[in-house]
Amino acid sequence: MMKKPIVVLTGPTAVGKTELSIQLAKVIGGEIISADSMQVYKHMDVGSAKITPEEMDGVRHYLVDELEPFDEFHVVKFQEYAKKYLNEIYAHGKIPIIAGGTGFYIQALLNDIDFTEQESDSAYRKELEALAEEHGNQYLHDRLKEVDPESAEAIHPNNRKRVIRALEFYQETGRKISEHNAKEQMRTSPYNFAYFVLNDERSHLYKRIDARVDKMIEDGLEAEVCRLKEMGCTKDMVAMQGIGYKEMLSYLDGGYSLEEAVYIIKRETRHFAKRQITWFKRERDVIWLNKNEFDYKNEAILAYMIKILKEKAIIS
Repeated sequence: MMKKPIVVLTGPTAVGKTELSIQLAKVIGGEIISADSMQVYKHMDVGSAKITPEEMDGVRHYLVDELEPFDEFHVVKFQEYAKKYLNEIYAHGKIPIIAGGTGFYIQALLNDIDFTEQESDSAYRKELEALAEEHGNQYLHDRLKEVDPESAEAIHPNNRKRVIRALEFYQETGRKISEHNAKEQMRTSPYNFAYFVLNDERSHLYKRIDARVDKMIEDGLEAEVCRLKEMGCTKDMVAMQGIGYKEMLSYLDGGYSLEEAVYIIKRETRHFAKRQITWFKRERDVIWLNKNEFDYKNEAILAYMIKILKEKAIIS
């Protein structure tokens, strides 16, 4: 049986994936599934730099504005939705483009990773949550570093859910979740895919990040977070853990000045971009699109992508 085609266009935050993905979709007859953990939420437009209907320019998008901020979104749910939408896109006679910067989601979909979990020991989970409340996220992260340094390197200390899951996995199985994931990652993909990573020189990328954060403030990030607070959104919700949202909540609660909040958002976004690049460097079968090598011209990048897609028989 011939493997079905998938095109992935990913890269660090603010690198310019959105514009390029629309141009690509128009050329190859594609529809886009968002691999972004924040754009999936309704009412969270400014802080997620959500694509607008105008920017979509008639190209159909999935997993944008799909869930309420009170809903949890994680890799298993992404996989479930994405598989459903892949079938819809194939039924339309179109080519699916997975666009967004959440590398773990992309890996899970391409390699069809099995997340079937054993029954978790809820007592152990509650103990870990209590320890995090008492001693802070870094304390749990340090515990993870002792038993599974590879996972600790890949998971941010503030991503409490993933840190707890990794510790739980070790407690349940005596094995490192990083080894389990590495084994799953070696599975042969059921798809004929091209995995493009758009990248830029660090100094250019950081300037784009700073400019994007300034624009978010200008476009009303504070008002957006105020509205979310009024809806009942709190800092312990998954949706409100996104960079930009948690800092603005702290500012509104009197924890930071606006200037401090903006500084921290820029700094955290730069750190996030760096972690994304590190993740993509570890992935197999990645095709790097370094913008400086194409003189920052999307037409040249696009022409190169089309050449690769033809070579891989993803398009004719």
